[in-house]
Amino acid sequence: GGPWGPRAGPALVAANAIAHARTRGNYPAVQAILSCVYEGMQVGIDAGLKTEARWFANVATGPVARNMVRALFVEMGKANRLVRRPPGAPRAALSRVGVVGAGAMGAGIAGAAAAAGLDVALLDRDVERAARGKARALPAGMPPRDRDRALSRIRPTADYGALAGCALVVEAVSGDSAVKAGVTRKAEAALGADAVFAASASTLSITGLAEASARPANFVGLRFVSPVHRAKAVEIVRGRATSGAALARAMDFARRLGKTPIVVDDGPGFYIGRVSGTYIREGLAMLAEGVGPALIENAGRMAGMALGPLAMAGEASLDVMRAVSAREKADSGAAWRPPPGEDAPETMAARPGRAGRKAGRGFYDYPESGRKRLWPGLAALFPRSAAQPDVEEAKRRLLWVQSLEAARCLDEGVLASAADGDLGSILGWGFPAFTGGALALIDTVGVEDFVAACDRLAQAHGPRFAPPDSLRRMAARGARFHAGPFPIDGAERHG
Repeated sequence: GGPWGPRAGPALVAANAIAHARTRGNYPAVQAILSCVYEGMQVGIDAGLKTEARWFANVATGPVARNMVRALFVEMGKANRLVRRPPGAPRAALSRVGVVGAGAMGAGIAGAAAAAGLDVALLDRDVERAARGKARALPAGMPPRDRDRALSRIRPTADYGALAGCALVVEAVSGDSAVKAGVTRKAEAALGADAVFAASASTLSITGLAEASARPANFVGLRFVSPVHRAKAVEIVRGRATSGAALARAMDFARRLGKTPIVVDDGPGFYIGRVSGTYIREGLAMLAEGVGPALIENAGRMAGMALGPLAMAGEASLDVMRAVSAREKADSGAAWRPPPGEDAPETMAARPGRAGRKAGRGFYDYPESGRKRLWPGLAALFPRSAAQPDVEEAKRRLLWVQSLEAARCLDEGVLASAADGDLGSILGWGFPAFTGGALALIDTVGVEDFVAACDRLAQAHGPRFAPPDSLRRMAARGARFHAGPFPIDGAERHG
């Protein structure tokens, strides 16, 4: 039993089980702490301190510590200090903002702004809708006094004239580009000449939406992650005509809300939606191949993702996924190539009402009381193959498909730097922090080994795993996305 008595052994066994369930073995510091406790119980204080020092050195010099310090300390610190803010852009006094659209997203944005001390005009088609949005603008667990103070700053309205005097307006209406264009014109008619109009889009082009604007230089994209009060990042999308001043004000607004701004260029799905979508689609592709749903979900969580891909699909809504796919197909025309797992949402559509969490049913059942559970009916819709993949192979597919897409975003200029890609992946959709981010994972694996493994995956599962030429060039000359263990000033150019 050691010096702590006979109960210490079972307690450590239980602690080890709990730690593994929470970290999936991906965070070595937790295991090192437990080892320090166990080994320290067997010896005196001096030997125990030496053991602790050895474990600390082992963890501090390992790849996980390097990855996390780089992403969550160095790069997050720079992003939060707005080091990429356009130089010379004036800082506007943000005291009053507008939000058009009082649905879940618009209400969440209004609530975050009000909680940050801003006065908010929350506008919808009628005052009743706007008032309902105000009522759900803040999380239920917020202290009552703070909640009441924040709610007092939100003014529900149906009058576009209420936007007069706002330094920035966020458009958060659902619908197609024609609906958003009408909102843009009405809002700009009430705004001052230097006000910034921010479209909260997820799939529509910011450059395309800006065509409805009388002042496209003042038009920018703001993509919040749902739920707004929990999300740590805001994706700021620069359209072709977006000015430095508009970009700077959007960044200032994000920081006022306590969010970390990730600046990206316009492109289909931008960055967060585009790359996180590959994770969901890979899970759907595995399901269509006959891989067991529980294996898919467990592999995603074991790889370090907060949710399995099927659970994430349910959060996004299968109806939304089908609508996005239809829009992409229409936009692509003859060049359309269905992504992996494309048929899975259509197959689920044959079972009405199974759209995901919002419907209470999808790949999972979401009982009002109790935890969600995989729907047993999946076995009939997606028959299980006799041969099931190794869990490590499943983990690689789910993580590496995201890293490949992040590398393509960097190639195409959607991302300005690997650091933005890493931070955006961790804060934007929960890519495992122990990897350092979607691009740092490639460094950790080793670019040459990563490329070779992707070639094997491409041969087995299709061209989506084919590495871009930029990665092959990096592998050939031994380049990395990040130079050194703790790069303070950027990275080696990867192309």
